[in-house]
Amino acid sequence: MFDMSAGTQMVLLFFVLMFIRLPVAFALGLSALYAMWAMGFGLDLVGDLISSGIVKFSLLAIPFFILAGILMGSVGIAERMIRFFRILVGGLPGGMGVVGTVVCLFWGAVSGSGPASVAAIGPLIIKGMEEDGYSPHFAAGLVCTGAALSIVIPPSIGLVIYGVIAETSISELFIAAVVPGLVLGALMLLTLPFASRYANQPTSSPSLEALSPTPDTTLRYFPRLWKSFVSAFWGLMMPVVILGGIYSGVFTATEAAIVATVYALLVGVFIYRTLNFKNLYKTLVDAAASSAVVMLVVAYASLFGWVITVDDLIGRASGALLSFSGNEAVILLVIMAVLLIAGMFMDAVTIMYITLPIFLPVARELHWDLVWFGVVVMINLAIGLFTPPVGINLYVAANITRMPLERIALGAIPFLITSVIGLAIVAAVPELSSALVNFMK
Repeated sequence: MFDMSAGTQMVLLFFVLMFIRLPVAFALGLSALYAMWAMGFGLDLVGDLISSGIVKFSLLAIPFFILAGILMGSVGIAERMIRFFRILVGGLPGGMGVVGTVVCLFWGAVSGSGPASVAAIGPLIIKGMEEDGYSPHFAAGLVCTGAALSIVIPPSIGLVIYGVIAETSISELFIAAVVPGLVLGALMLLTLPFASRYANQPTSSPSLEALSPTPDTTLRYFPRLWKSFVSAFWGLMMPVVILGGIYSGVFTATEAAIVATVYALLVGVFIYRTLNFKNLYKTLVDAAASSAVVMLVVAYASLFGWVITVDDLIGRASGALLSFSGNEAVILLVIMAVLLIAGMFMDAVTIMYITLPIFLPVARELHWDLVWFGVVVMINLAIGLFTPPVGINLYVAANITRMPLERIALGAIPFLITSVIGLAIVAAVPELSSALVNFMK
């Protein structure tokens, strides 16, 4: 007989509420409240469960990394960074496509949010790629894919949440994600030659000063490169400060988020002098709104997770997964398939809080390295950010370019294929995730 326990009803109700387009956080909360009522628990537990779910020191990294990322975008670092990389590598075959990929990787080490990265660097990269002959939808597809790597490349909000749920070292997760993130970036570069199906042939000699507000074509290459480097220096140093501090043990991953915020404020106020009270107020409002969305999901997901635990849905689901096959590779493929499909319809935070309580016991039972597993999970979720029909990055790109979402999704297809290849490589070669961790120990 089909199991219709309170936990199962809760999961079904959650998807029904999602189908009628109720916001994810409220769908989680309402379905969990229904299950608690069905199980006979009083609502007096709700406050304690929510507070215990969000009152965790590690979760402080989320609002501060979001604030730091938005600050870096608002003080003009994106323009300076793109101009520098435009001059540095823009003359290579592929032109602005190479620049866009490199900037996306670098920006991933500044902002731990995919949608925020699309909004911050997308307009400039897409404009530059169009000037180099790329079609608008291919350029938007590249930005959506590269920005998705923000939740893989440290500092990543997704890795912070995974570390909290899995009770795994966030610093080790950050270190482990560096090499896989670079592998995915390299595969993006290898995708550029296939742009001819979606664009005119990109030029190999782009206008290096196209993005500069004050073009200076009288300077030779190296003076021009040096000038752009000096302009972008403090922005380029931010990943060095954040990741260097974490890897050297000067501060923890959570403390790094606060350091990043203070650093961005100092750069905006005292060095670039582009941050005034009006811009700061807008930045704080945007950061508060973005943080509230994430933390509201975290809060209500704690209720959802508690019901799953009490109803033993975890034990039944993980037991069913383990009994599905005795082959570890098959089980991993099933997990990745579930995450990829879920990524088409839900955001990364929701997926983690729903699926990880089931998948983590399986990973522990099979003695998998939870750090490597976390990187694999994050790459799956990154792919979900630009996979239709509900890839969040696609919606942000459609909003800033005014192009139909379907066309942007078409432009992202080559990157989707190479990203899945990258996922397979990282899953099949755990050493890519563990090598740097072992080296740093």
